[in-house]
Amino acid sequence: MNVLVAGGAGYIGSHTVKRLKEAGHKPVIYDNLSRGHREVIEILDVPAVIADLNDRTALSEALTDNRIDTVMHFAAYAYVGESVDKPLMYYQNNVATTLNVLECMEEAGVERFVFSSTCAIYGDPDKVPITEDQKKAPVSPYGRSKLVVEWILQDYLAAHPKFKCAALRYFNASGCALDGTIGEDHDPETHLIPVVLQSILGLKPEITVFGTDYPTKDGTNVRDYIHVEDLADAHILAMEKMTEGHPIFCNLGTGNGFSVKEIILAAEKVTGKKAPVKYGPRRAGDAIALFANPTLAKTLLGWEAKHKDPETIIQSAWNWFSKHQRGYAVSP
Repeated sequence: MNVLVAGGAGYIGSHTVKRLKEAGHKPVIYDNLSRGHREVIEILDVPAVIADLNDRTALSEALTDNRIDTVMHFAAYAYVGESVDKPLMYYQNNVATTLNVLECMEEAGVERFVFSSTCAIYGDPDKVPITEDQKKAPVSPYGRSKLVVEWILQDYLAAHPKFKCAALRYFNASGCALDGTIGEDHDPETHLIPVVLQSILGLKPEITVFGTDYPTKDGTNVRDYIHVEDLADAHILAMEKMTEGHPIFCNLGTGNGFSVKEIILAAEKVTGKKAPVKYGPRRAGDAIALFANPTLAKTLLGWEAKHKDPETIIQSAWNWFSKHQRGYAVSP
């Protein structure tokens, strides 16, 4: 299939582009490079359109000129704390631009859409592991922006029954390409595993653990860490299995929850180095514990995570970070 990957120069998008290419599909990156990386486009060696999703002319031309069959949408802002400080920016970028994408798809006759959703739509769940039928009560503008798009998709499906879509609610994306070619490079970096590795490398003075009084086994947040290549493979399966009248809304996770302290200890074991740690207050918008019941993804997609051990995930990240200490701008 010809696949337009919005946000394809970013973290999860770029790994999905890589896996699409390896699977024999024809991905086209669409990215404004505000948070993506030009270097990753060169590494992946695929066609790219450098433009904003609000640019209707560029987007429409990208869809028609490349004879796009499917749009995968990763182009969202995804910092929980930033969303609390700048909610309007998040609704503009995560919701309004998605409306633009759907309108341009409709005009171009593109009827397949895979949306990057999030476990943040559940907020603080009543129970874990989380199933898809649990209440949706996000505690951050980021989570709410993703839930709003899911509602939009449901309404659009009701009006356009031939439309095929998936909304994949994934948990904590982590790790880097297993072959070491591409990795994770955010500015600022807030994801736990890279922050720990950067502190071990001396690129950060220390890692701050936000909150030690949560009602968990060691007082720190618990999350489901899923390898980015497992996520990418799920997007491809969703694209291939979508059918009319059967939208796919499901969780993507390993089914295992690990605390912040457990991840830090695993990173220390992988690297053989001690991480400098300090402890701070809870962070606004953070849920207590989020980990998935991934049964529905297995039923609908025939998918389950291959990499469930945090040490395996951290090793793939360490392989990349230890060679790219300043990100994509510095070669190995």
